[in-house]
Amino acid sequence: MNKPIHALCQLALLGLAAARATAAPEDWALHAQATNVYQKNASFRSSYSGPNSLDARGDTEETTDLTLYAGLRLGRATELWINPEIDQGFGLADTTGMAGFPSGEAYKVGAHAPYLRVPRLFLRHVLALGTEAEAVEGGANQLAGSVPNDSLTLTAGKFAVTDIFDSNRYAHDPRADFLNWAVIDAGAFDYAADPWGFTYGVAAELARGARTWRAGLFQLSPLPNDKIVKPRFGQYMLVGELEQRYQWRGHPGALRLLGFANKARMGRYDDAVALAGAGAAPDIALVRRPGWRAGLALNLEQELDAGIGLFARASANDGSKEAYEFTEINRSLAAGLVVEGERWGRAGDRLGVAAVANQLSGDARAYLARGGLGILIGDGALSYGAEKIVEAYYAARLASWLNLSLDVQRASNPAYNKSRGPVPIYALRLHAQF
Repeated sequence: MNKPIHALCQLALLGLAAARATAAPEDWALHAQATNVYQKNASFRSSYSGPNSLDARGDTEETTDLTLYAGLRLGRATELWINPEIDQGFGLADTTGMAGFPSGEAYKVGAHAPYLRVPRLFLRHVLALGTEAEAVEGGANQLAGSVPNDSLTLTAGKFAVTDIFDSNRYAHDPRADFLNWAVIDAGAFDYAADPWGFTYGVAAELARGARTWRAGLFQLSPLPNDKIVKPRFGQYMLVGELEQRYQWRGHPGALRLLGFANKARMGRYDDAVALAGAGAAPDIALVRRPGWRAGLALNLEQELDAGIGLFARASANDGSKEAYEFTEINRSLAAGLVVEGERWGRAGDRLGVAAVANQLSGDARAYLARGGLGILIGDGALSYGAEKIVEAYYAARLASWLNLSLDVQRASNPAYNKSRGPVPIYALRLHAQF
């Protein structure tokens, strides 16, 4: 048996053996997850390729992660969580070749051998602003108990910006729903993160009735897409979000408006092109200087009927400067549907279909056409076209703790290049949660 699959199965058996009844409220909790993704891009048409291109001959890679969620209640309203994790594997083409990369389970740092890291270590304090509360079940990074309806929640430590911001019940978790980066997150949301997607920061969430305001301050890496070793806020991201929940024809929905601004040393595309001169490939690293880069995202989730949900995201950012942490997308529009399996007698199964279109600014196009490289893309030249991706998945529940998913994607103009593609991409995902 393949070693990552064998390790996943062992964790599943251990998790079942160690399962315990959940008491409410919990003073402590241990949960675990294991996810293995095999992904393949088939061969496709290509006139040329560059350092950051998908392999046109075809490529197969796998990723595995095993995570422990350990939580402790420090007081009536305060929780401490730590998430040690073992990672292993690579994304297609070492996680390059598409702006809307096809696997949210792939990291920008890969390794053949498993390695240990701690992506999350944070405190959460919830201050009640009213007397009404609702019960919550225990789960990953959530102790069972009750949560006040009106509250101020403070989170501080190391975690992912997307743990709190840009959430969507239908498209946000690459371990359970869609895989593509520009589907599970707003494509133009250049959020603070290390190469695995985590950083240090503080966030506040004020919930009043059907509305929640969120704000956060997060550390940017010292260089674009670089590792974050310790807390240091010389370069940072400010982010805010307003969420409005509502009922439409008796079905719940939510609309979120997000804005962010990154302050860091970053380069302008036109400066890099001008410095390179005629015939030379530009290097954005040579023109970096302190500045700001901002963007907006609109995020919709809407239940259409029992077991059927719609989602959509639209986002845009300042396209004059380089992408700093996430990926090279200046404008993005994504939408999709998710249907629960109760409708065909398979409770716990899900079927999802989504489409996304990503675009670049004129300055970014000129930079890439001259042979410039970005975080994820750079074919050495560019015949520009919007990057268009269609994704569908079916997640089958094999047991209460185990799901098996088949995911299919088709990318037209990968990395915005009409001279390459379309690319068929297939994935098999096994996910266990305890």
